[in-house]
Amino acid sequence: MDSRSNFHRPVAVPRLVRRPRRGLRLVAAALLLAFGAAPALARVKIGVTPGSLADSVQVAAAEARAQGLVVEVVEFTDWTTPNLALANGDLDVNYFQHQAFLDNAVKETGFPLKSVALGILPNIGLYSEKHASLAALPDGAEVAVANDPVNQGRGLALLETAGLIKLKAGIGARATLDDIVANPKKLTFVEIEGPQLVRALSDVDLAQGYPAHYVNAGRADIAGKALIYSGIGDLYYAIRFVTRADRADDPELAKFVALYQTLPAVRARIDASFAHNPSLYSLPWLPQAAPLQSSAR
Repeated sequence: MDSRSNFHRPVAVPRLVRRPRRGLRLVAAALLLAFGAAPALARVKIGVTPGSLADSVQVAAAEARAQGLVVEVVEFTDWTTPNLALANGDLDVNYFQHQAFLDNAVKETGFPLKSVALGILPNIGLYSEKHASLAALPDGAEVAVANDPVNQGRGLALLETAGLIKLKAGIGARATLDDIVANPKKLTFVEIEGPQLVRALSDVDLAQGYPAHYVNAGRADIAGKALIYSGIGDLYYAIRFVTRADRADDPELAKFVALYQTLPAVRARIDASFAHNPSLYSLPWLPQAAPLQSSAR
């Protein structure tokens, strides 16, 4: 408004312009009182890695939106950034790691991260292209195991379950080759990078293996032919929903996890990701426990 208007006789036009605005404000206020303001949709930002985890989370996210919870799914191609992003507040939750990995990450970084729910348990197996059963393994057979401490312990535990070795009492997932206290077949061990175990299979008598790695390498037929698989007893290696400790009781996160664990469409997507083969995975949040599965001893 021009400042000189203070010296002119007031006219009706400004009052006529203001009245409708005031009236609209009163009407809007009355509507808000009568019906309430439209609530903002709650939001959850979750970090995942590609494959079965991302695919199944996307299915749950679509249903969550229909129930008033907007879920933003962010994919990562490495196993370091998701925890860094979570600790920095760029994510609300991540879903890519098992408890053994999380424990090691927290130990190394000091991040205040906490597992709040169980997800998929990808099973591992003991594979052979040379022998039809574990009993057929010869004395001195060469066995390939993962060379990293987290996954080597898991492989050795499965070898113990198979009756091939005995580990130091109470060592559990922390087992290394040095913790083998009985080796009746005098097996020899080769330590190999986890993803390379697929390629090593043809060179050894027996190899620790990850079914998903065989599928990704175009050898889905091998993925379903392990001589023995881990199962629900391997719970330490179930993928976890992880958040910061101060968000552990967040109701929005709990709502999304509940959707993920109960939606039939999510289970169907998981099953498809594992080639419809129940030997390759477990759903540990279900009340029934899946038994250890073996095709031969």
